[in-house]
Amino acid sequence: MKNGTLIFLLFLFLGCSQGKTKGENASNPEVDTIQELLNIAKTSKELSLEDRKAYLRDAEAKVLAMPQDTAKLEQLSQVSLAYMKLGDSLGFRKSNAELLRLSKKAEANKILGYSYWDLATFMESKGVMDSAFFHYKNALDNFEELPKDSTSQSLKGRMLYGMSRIQDSYKDYLGGEISATAAVKIFNELEDNYRLHLAYNMLGVLGNGMGNSEKSIESYNKAREYLMKSERADKTELLWKIKNNIASIYLNSGDYLGAKNYYKELLLDNQLKAKMPGLYEKALGSLAYSILKIDSDTEQAEKLLREAFDINTQTGDLYDKARLHYFYAEVLATKGDTVQAIAQANESYAIARETYNNDRSLDALKLLTKLDNTKASAYAEEYYQLNEIISEEERTKRDKFARIRLETDEIIEENQILTKEKQIWVGASLLLVLFGTTAMIIVSLYVSNNQLKFKQKQQESNQEIYNLMLSQQGKLQEGKQLEQKRISEELHDGILGEMLGIRLILSGLNEREDQASIEQRAALIEKLRELEEEIRTISHELNHASYEKFHNFIVSLEDMIQGIEKSSGISCSFTYDNKVPWDNLLGDIKINAYRIIQESLKNCVKHAKSQHVSISFQAMDNQLKLVITDDGVGFDINRKKKGIGLRNIISRTKKIKGVLDIDSESGKGTTIKVTIPAKYVELQIPEKTNALNA
Repeated sequence: MKNGTLIFLLFLFLGCSQGKTKGENASNPEVDTIQELLNIAKTSKELSLEDRKAYLRDAEAKVLAMPQDTAKLEQLSQVSLAYMKLGDSLGFRKSNAELLRLSKKAEANKILGYSYWDLATFMESKGVMDSAFFHYKNALDNFEELPKDSTSQSLKGRMLYGMSRIQDSYKDYLGGEISATAAVKIFNELEDNYRLHLAYNMLGVLGNGMGNSEKSIESYNKAREYLMKSERADKTELLWKIKNNIASIYLNSGDYLGAKNYYKELLLDNQLKAKMPGLYEKALGSLAYSILKIDSDTEQAEKLLREAFDINTQTGDLYDKARLHYFYAEVLATKGDTVQAIAQANESYAIARETYNNDRSLDALKLLTKLDNTKASAYAEEYYQLNEIISEEERTKRDKFARIRLETDEIIEENQILTKEKQIWVGASLLLVLFGTTAMIIVSLYVSNNQLKFKQKQQESNQEIYNLMLSQQGKLQEGKQLEQKRISEELHDGILGEMLGIRLILSGLNEREDQASIEQRAALIEKLRELEEEIRTISHELNHASYEKFHNFIVSLEDMIQGIEKSSGISCSFTYDNKVPWDNLLGDIKINAYRIIQESLKNCVKHAKSQHVSISFQAMDNQLKLVITDDGVGFDINRKKKGIGLRNIISRTKKIKGVLDIDSESGKGTTIKVTIPAKYVELQIPEKTNALNA
């Protein structure tokens, strides 16, 4: 009953806490329910593990019922990761396998990369290092397919770092160094100081494995340098680890004095024992061994080892316990207590075999060969066989890593070839479709042209007046603004006046008494009246066109710029390309370009407080480039609310299918760039057609 009440209250809390987000983001109710179940499974520690897994299974069932889309994959990825964090290996493997299948089908590289990453982490935690390396490599390949940005680059660097860690575990030091160096390059470009620290730390480990103490210490110092630049809260603990690593290099290389000094410095920090007892125990044991080797002080070494054993009992670190027994065996052997030294060496060997600590197993066998004369040959043979098995296993793993890289690269190459072949087939298909479509259009145009010719032959009376209108229209297109206005006036005052006179004369002839003549002239009068209305409409349209077009475009711009310059006191410079036939530009381009310049200058006067403005109008290939630059106060181009003037400029740019680019910063002025497709008036004079009624 208590559990039921608790769960109800938890649901109520989650619903209230997410209510605002739902309202604001209009989220998917199904996704919200899944997220609530996931939150309970992941965070409700007051519930039993089985209850939390039950909520997780409910979330998984709802995810699998969703339609196939990106949201489903994202939710299933969270479910899979939750299974791993709850320690449910079977649930993780099952959900991860389904996620891999769906992600491959959807070609969702990002989610597929995360899925392989989760699987690599799982395998690494289980000690299955070759599989972990394989899945890290698959994750890397998928992240490389993503668009190149800081996120995808960081993901690639992390996969390379994970691969280097696995390669170190199988002593593939060269391969690990290649992976870690590639990770360093990526993290350096991203200025990711914390991960640079991790990668250089790994290079230190690998350098130590290759026996290059100098390079290893150099890498550890680099790691410390980048760690100090980072903003990690656990910086102190990480610095302790680096110090311990450097001390270990001195110890392993036989520089016991350097090791002793470093371990003493590390143990001087009073917080180390409380915060990191495991590291404190390792440092104690190593210091004891260093003192034994350099000072032969068995009493001090034994004292330090006893304290280290006490701490190890609390931490339960079997892996390091084998090391302590080995050190203690060396101390006892130095004291002359061979029987106890052999016992400690055997204990070290047994624990090392149990924890798969191959290096410590070999060290213990080597020590037993020296201490136990009666079994020296048996220990030496066991050492030889174990060393051969370990070497063969490491060679096999290194070869396997190389094969994984090679096979992956071959698969990538095959995919690239298939992609190219697919592109060729798609291109060929498109060409065939284009050819067929073109042929159909040509046939259609041919048929339409014949139909038009037939209709032209069927034209009836009044063709002469119609041809006259066509001729006048052609002349209007051919002329400039003054010519257009002149034609407009002549149409209105000349032709319409004459036609009015004709109509009056015909009205007088209507006095004839025969009915046929009267009807014929009445029809003719009505026809002329219709023509009169049509010409009046044309006249009005031409007058409007004359407003939109300029007699001389550049002169108009210069007049407008000079007028604003005189009235505002701003210094204006105007340059243009002399080779461009500016007056032949389409009217829409001229009027909108004119207004853009005018509006920009108004903004310079009203808002920018400019002292100087430069206007440049140049031709570039088949485009015109208008650039307006001022030295005013500038403005924030990312602000949501834009002024009327700026909105007008944007609107006018869209009307002429141009591209607008505004560059401005507070205190640094403003530059407006408008790229316009160059379109010109095509002046075509129609062929003269003889009147049918001539």
